[in-house]
This record gives sequence, structure tokens and C-alpha cells, in this order.
Amino acid sequence: MPADNSLPIILTVVAAHFLALISPGPDFLLVVRSALRNTPRHALGVALGIALANGIYIALCILGVAAVLAHSLWLMTVLKIAGGLFLLYVAFHALRARRSDYAFISAPGAAHDATALQTAPSFTREFALGMLSGLSNPKNILFYLSLFSVVLTPQVGNGFRIGLGLWMTALVFLWDAAIILVLSQQRVRRAFGRLAFYLDKMAGALLGLMGAKLLHSVAHAQR
Repeated sequence: MPADNSLPIILTVVAAHFLALISPGPDFLLVVRSALRNTPRHALGVALGIALANGIYIALCILGVAAVLAHSLWLMTVLKIAGGLFLLYVAFHALRARRSDYAFISAPGAAHDATALQTAPSFTREFALGMLSGLSNPKNILFYLSLFSVVLTPQVGNGFRIGLGLWMTALVFLWDAAIILVLSQQRVRRAFGRLAFYLDKMAGALLGLMGAKLLHSVAHAQR
């Protein structure tokens, strides 16, 4: 594909993707919650899981499979139900958490404290949560499908498509990882240490509302 034609596509994707990344949603709230509750090493599991889930949907869009999936009413319904139940699950655990669960956040040397590392969720568990969050969010596949349907014309070569997909997947991880690393700084952790309990409750409530909204949309569509 000629370079002069690829520049508008790149700029369009960069702008649209960046706006989507900075818009608060279930994935963003999950990243913030994980960063406030866990050590950076464990929290990065969420970022990796979300990025991989986005990468799967991006690959499906590039291959043209996503268009078929998006037009499958039953599959989108299943995604909405799964997404709603998953968000309610995360919200439930956030709302029932105790103050003691956040004690290690503001404690000196918390990132290296053996007890904190033993009680904090594992990298694998956080990765699974991130993956489930990304895959069960129907807005992800619809966003990439609508974006690629505009920018990926028949004139766009396979090399450009693959490069674009890899770049977008990497950007998702880097953005979420940056949020985690900022919230993991000692000064930030000390500042948020006293508020983490309440912030997690707020995040849990918002996630619960999003989950309930998804399930309500399914119930409303069945009428």
C-alpha cells in the first residue's frame, strides 16, 4: 500500500483507538482496582490478559470472522450475559472486601513483603480476570469491527493489517501497564492507601451497574 495513502488510516486508527483507551469502562476500572489491591507484578497480569483478549478480537476482525460473529444474535446475547455476570462477580468481591485486604498497600516495603505476596491474588488469577473482562465485553468486538470496516479497505495489504493489529494490541497493554506503574509508585500508593478501600467500593459499584445494565439490555431485547 502506498505510504501517502496509509498515513490517513494510521492517524484515524491512532485517534479512535486512543479515545477508546482513555474512556473509562470495565477494563479501565478493573486495571485501577487491581493496581490498588495488588503488587505491580501481579497487577500486570490484568493488563496482559486484557491486551491478549483485545488481540484476539483484533485478529478476528482482520480475518473477517468478527463480522460474522457480530451479526450472530445468539452469540452477542451470550457475550452480554457472560459479560454482565462477570462484572457482577467482580463487583461482589470488591464490595465484600475488608479493610485488612488493603493494609499492605500503604505499608513500607509492601511490594516486597512476603505476607502481602502470599495473600495477594496471583499473576495467573489476575491474568484470567483481565482475559475474561476483555473477551466478555461485547463493546470490544463491536468497536474493532466498526473501526476496521472503515480503515481496512481491499487496497490495504496483509503486512499493513498485521502490523496494525500488533501495534494496537501492544498499545492496549502499554496503556494499562502505565496506569498500573503510576499507581504502584510509593508516593501514589501512600496517597491512595487510605482511600483504596473506598475507591475499590466505588469501582465495584460502577462495575456492578455496568453488569446489571448489560443483563437488563438482554432482558429488554427478549421482550
